[in-house]
Amino acid sequence: MGKITPVLMAGGSGTRLWPVSRKSFPKQFTPLLDNGSLFQASVQRLSGPDYSGLTVMTNADFRFIVAEQLEQIGVNSATVMIEPVSRNTAPAILAATLAVVDRDPEGLVIVAPSDHVIPDAEAFTRAVREGARLAREGRIVVFGIPPDRPETGYGYLELAETGDGPQPLQRFVEKPAPEQAEQMCADGRHLWNAGIFLFRAKDMIEAFRIHAPEYLVPVQAALDHGQTDLGFLRLASAPWEGLPDQSIDYAVMEKARNLSVLRLGCHWADLGGWDAVWREDLRHTPDENGVVADSNSTAIDCRNLLLRSDGDIQVVGIGLNDMMVVATSDAVLVAGMDRAQEVRRAVGALSAGNRKQATAFPRDHRPWGWFETLALADRFQVKRIVVKPGASLSLQRHMHRSEHWIVVSGTARVTIDDIRTLVTENQSIYVPLGAAHRLENPGKLPVILVEVQTGSYLCEDDITRYADLYARDNPA
Repeated sequence: MGKITPVLMAGGSGTRLWPVSRKSFPKQFTPLLDNGSLFQASVQRLSGPDYSGLTVMTNADFRFIVAEQLEQIGVNSATVMIEPVSRNTAPAILAATLAVVDRDPEGLVIVAPSDHVIPDAEAFTRAVREGARLAREGRIVVFGIPPDRPETGYGYLELAETGDGPQPLQRFVEKPAPEQAEQMCADGRHLWNAGIFLFRAKDMIEAFRIHAPEYLVPVQAALDHGQTDLGFLRLASAPWEGLPDQSIDYAVMEKARNLSVLRLGCHWADLGGWDAVWREDLRHTPDENGVVADSNSTAIDCRNLLLRSDGDIQVVGIGLNDMMVVATSDAVLVAGMDRAQEVRRAVGALSAGNRKQATAFPRDHRPWGWFETLALADRFQVKRIVVKPGASLSLQRHMHRSEHWIVVSGTARVTIDDIRTLVTENQSIYVPLGAAHRLENPGKLPVILVEVQTGSYLCEDDITRYADLYARDNPA
């Protein structure tokens, strides 16, 4: 039997887990529960003898984050497809499927989100093997989770019949009101929709031909005219931009008649809100008062509380009940546990006020490493910059600022106009306004430096870029 091609969806923004998850670095790439990210755990779960040819669907902003996190876990052969613009899951899944059907029309594809928690990889793979048997018979398999509470943050699958084996799907149910969720949780005919699908490539193509034919030609064109860029496959933008913005559920699944539902008989969680993170943490470190507090937090006389600080801020809660308090270095969320699904309203309110905390972190990730602002005033800015081994900033110049670089760890190779210099720990170098300059890390350890900028304009778009290892067309 042929192996299964995994397709991981990794382009979401995760606004309900603000302030730890933001548009610039969303939840799938964040170590929410342990040292690895949800994305990395998903990749590892879909590795092994049953799988081959991993495809990751993402966008240009996340491409280097994806590449770095794949490298960290030793995955070097994945196909990373870059969507020109977000058009929901229907065209993304179709593009990955068309790439598979071109190689093997009988090939099996499993599509999964990259931000779910499934600790028992062996039990998951057993369910996938059962689903593969159905998929080879022409069924499109949808995985469902037996509900253990009347969750209003998930979509549901209504079964045509009851029973433990594969069942025909009656219909998809959108996120329900509390009363409806109570009824569905109790009737035995509803499962949570895990958003995981398994199918033969040719069957999914046929489903699009019947139910959403408007996607086929432009998505194929985007694939055919896509370009390889630093190991990524950039789908062509012209045919992609005119596509309808629809989920795979709405475009195809709700209309297809060859769907089968399989129960996923192992623990599963969609970390779609801080209440879900709280429940998952309680599973690992049960507390008789329902308190989850990390090493930077202290809870005193509290019950049913999530207390979390991602940074150096010490957070203390006294007498708090049914609350979630999440702090980062530049934002703090305080809300009732029953309002977890409304956290995205905070992002909307901050965006309306043009607050940078709505979408961006103080730490800004780049393909060469990262930087964060330590101090900012009218005419100066101080940054900490970390450059990975072998990495290089672009050859660039600034028209409105000069820079001082002080190396505090490692050795940097610095080019200023025609002069190249090695700058080691405790040494500094000055970059005059308007000078063409570049910083490289030729060593095997990260270079850490403090940058002091002075000038009349200090924003990141004051860059004229002449050469760049990462083929970036704008400040990034």
